[in-house]
Amino acid sequence: MKTLICEEPGKLIYADRLKPEPSEGNTLLRVRRIGICGTDLHAFEGTQPYFNYPRVLGHELAAEIVISTSDFQSGDIVTVIPYINCQTCLACRMGKPNCCSNIQVLGVHTDGGMAEFIQVPTRLVLPAQGLSLDELALVEPLAIGAHGVRRAAITKGEFVLIVGAGPIGLGTMEFARIAGGKVIALDINEQRLDFCKEKLKVDHTINALKDNVTARLQAITGGDMPTVIIDATGSQKAINNAFQYMAHGARFVLIGLQKGEISFSHPEFHKREATLMSSRNATREDFDHVISAMKNKLVDPSNYITHRVKFDEVTRDFKSWLDPQTKVIKAIVEL
Repeated sequence: MKTLICEEPGKLIYADRLKPEPSEGNTLLRVRRIGICGTDLHAFEGTQPYFNYPRVLGHELAAEIVISTSDFQSGDIVTVIPYINCQTCLACRMGKPNCCSNIQVLGVHTDGGMAEFIQVPTRLVLPAQGLSLDELALVEPLAIGAHGVRRAAITKGEFVLIVGAGPIGLGTMEFARIAGGKVIALDINEQRLDFCKEKLKVDHTINALKDNVTARLQAITGGDMPTVIIDATGSQKAINNAFQYMAHGARFVLIGLQKGEISFSHPEFHKREATLMSSRNATREDFDHVISAMKNKLVDPSNYITHRVKFDEVTRDFKSWLDPQTKVIKAIVEL
């Protein structure tokens, strides 16, 4: 089968590999759609934590069942929870398989779906429930944002500052809105901020390069500042800066991931009795929430897909998706 491998930073090659042989407890899938996410792009750049080479990328998947099982029929359309957990560690026993201590994420710790076929544990395969292939390829990245929002425990009417208007940040904004939050988008890319206003109907946007962020936040919140901040940048500078935007009693959730150290003033953090938490991957509950939101038209998947290529064209276009001038929100690979 044809497979696309990231051999080392900056190098993608096609190779022929053996088609997986079906094994007990697993389901063989024909890959039909692959979403390109920040993890894939950072792996190509060489800046992705928890990563080693060579690696088959791809974990935002829509696929087709190859062989009928007790759960699925051949030809059924499905998506995949790409976080293979051990089911036995403390995190798994606590109902947190998303941060399993032995986790193997497709396309990161183990080879992913940038291939014609892939075999995955049947327990991680989800039925389409009427969603299209394109929609199914968006479920995983939206679930990342949905999980961060659930971690934040947003209540109706709270001001929620989302830092970063990339694909994960945009999805986070959607689910913060669904949760009842008053969303504020902060980024340095004016085109992305325009997208937030025009497509996602975000009421408040701030450009960190042009605006006095603190003054704008004070004006928007009536001097209170946001009670929830969610970082979706993975930028050390953005994360460290955001501590100063917290209201007293606020929660700060880190979806974005970077390799360095977080630095903030302990007295300023302490006097706010603030809460800092990470948000890793997503759970089945988050996937179900996203699928339900799509089915009920609370989220419009068509907003996100801006670029589309055939599997044979990925090496031609992949590097260009790192360039902000291409205005990519979500690139989809078709097989």
